[in-house]
Amino acid sequence: MTATHAFWLAGRQATGDATFDVTNSYDGRLVGTVSVPTEAQVEEAVAAAHAVREEFAATPAHVRAKALNHVADRLTERTEEIARLISAENGKPIKWARGEVGRAVSVFRFAAEEARRWNSGDAQRLDTDQGGTGRLALTRRIPKGVVLGIAPFNFPLNLSAHKVAPAIAVGAPIILKPAPATPLSSLVLGELLAETELPAGSWSVLTVPNEKMPALVQDERLPVISFTGSGPVGYAIMDSVPRKHCTLELGGNGAAVVLADYDSEADLDWAAGRIATFSNYQGGQSCISVQRVIADAAVYDRLLPKIVAAVEAQVTGDPADDATDVGPLVSEDAAKRVEAWVTEAVDAGAALLAGGKRDGATYAPTVLADVPADVTLSCEEVFGPVLTVKRVDGEDEAFAAVNDSKYGLQAGVFTHDLQTAFRAHRALEVGGVVVGDAPSYRADQMPYGGAKQSGVGREGVRYAMDDYTYERVLVLTGLAL
Repeated sequence: MTATHAFWLAGRQATGDATFDVTNSYDGRLVGTVSVPTEAQVEEAVAAAHAVREEFAATPAHVRAKALNHVADRLTERTEEIARLISAENGKPIKWARGEVGRAVSVFRFAAEEARRWNSGDAQRLDTDQGGTGRLALTRRIPKGVVLGIAPFNFPLNLSAHKVAPAIAVGAPIILKPAPATPLSSLVLGELLAETELPAGSWSVLTVPNEKMPALVQDERLPVISFTGSGPVGYAIMDSVPRKHCTLELGGNGAAVVLADYDSEADLDWAAGRIATFSNYQGGQSCISVQRVIADAAVYDRLLPKIVAAVEAQVTGDPADDATDVGPLVSEDAAKRVEAWVTEAVDAGAALLAGGKRDGATYAPTVLADVPADVTLSCEEVFGPVLTVKRVDGEDEAFAAVNDSKYGLQAGVFTHDLQTAFRAHRALEVGGVVVGDAPSYRADQMPYGGAKQSGVGREGVRYAMDDYTYERVLVLTGLAL
């Protein structure tokens, strides 16, 4: 896995004048060397995508669906190989990497299904008033133009799939820009797309450095931007191009609420296990990982030791080992940042109940209680394997604590009461409420996105397809309705 990897320019492989290395954050070994496109090559990709947009939009649905199914099939065939690649470039434990490949398979299958049934048209009689006699409106959705998809490092394959698959499904050309730390799985995705019969120019995978992105973002030939990443970068993009359509999937500060009725030993064991798993999976590098536990006083004293025990049972180690639950963060700098935030919280009076130690890029699964409200760990997204636990009195205080955040991506509510579930859905200022489980549950076909500073727009195949298109009305006149 140390060969130089070409990028994909308008459906074909190409190399530029410069390269960069991709390394494994666990042991520092070289995973691969990646070629960087020149400015002229980037221009060629953008020009090709812009030129092919009408042809691609007119491509028959069965052609797009066949290509999407092909990618899903090939991902399935190469699951272990690609999972090993994700684990090597990202540091993700292999069992989670296999799950990521499986999710990407689903994304492409969902997109193939949607491509076949999408845009059947909505016919509306207009003769409800005299002036509309004999008139019928037919509404269809039309691609807005070329999509610029900017993917993050934490799910390098699946979050690339969430940008590429919906674009192909609607016939919108896409230029995918993978994260510099984790480009290799996106380049494999390019291999699979190259095996299809999609029009030349309808897709590119460009390993462009972050510092070269402003020119792409500003390019008027790319009217749609789908970005997943940090809030400051996402909002800077949107502020710089106020007339473009931007879908932003940004940060979170995921809360799991455990209410008083969730009080049997089996209930608390389930809640503790799910919280421990999903505060630490992907090394905590997920926008919907559990960062905050908000527990009713009626269950707090019984729940807390169960959480600590479940967190301490998480196996930390080599991500290539099937037994590993928690691997390294994406870099040692990321782990040092997490370490600094935990140190700040402890110095301010928080109680460290588990973890709190760093070894290179690996940070031990950590639990803190009594964390002051004004420290960084309480206010920002930690993006690491760190969990805070807070005691509250009653449902109202619990829901207020969830909402006491500038983020609002997803929340989990452990309760058996249906009325409480609906109250949570109404009261919590988030994009999704998961009842009976952690906030980290995501099905790739459901709408996914946040409120407040967690983003704008929705992912999830069908919903991204809507984001990439607009409604165009055809009015037919003189019909015998």
